[in-house]
Amino acid sequence: MADGRAADPLEFTLRWPVRGYELDSNGHVNNAVYLSWAEELATAHAEAAGYGRDWSVSRGGGWVIRRTEITYHRPAVYGDEVELTVRVELVRGARGVRRTTITRIADHELLAEVLTEWVWIRLSDGRPAPAPRELVELAAGVTATTLARRRR
Repeated sequence: MADGRAADPLEFTLRWPVRGYELDSNGHVNNAVYLSWAEELATAHAEAAGYGRDWSVSRGGGWVIRRTEITYHRPAVYGDEVELTVRVELVRGARGVRRTTITRIADHELLAEVLTEWVWIRLSDGRPAPAPRELVELAAGVTATTLARRRR
């Protein structure tokens, strides 16, 4: 962050305008762009919180996307400014789960939700491995909440 403090490691928000090259033939943001936005936000979040590429490499691993689920609610169009918020929901074993919400700033309309499952892999062989203990401990509270919600 600009003031030298690291960003919240469990939640992060950025805003940006919809760009013309992101539109499909209907004038809406192309579906694939929402995936790109979610990944771009996750990367920016990790870097801002101090758990980015250099941190991961120093621990011999890194996150890769295993599965993504998108729910579309409303289209974004050229001229919209969007706000993306990512929240870590779980870090357990080799898995991490993040939920990204995308809203239009002008009317606070929810445009899309992106649920992404990540897997921590060893850089030496590309195989899944337990996520670093520091991340598991950091996310213990949200992990417990997520697991309790799933049991209900």
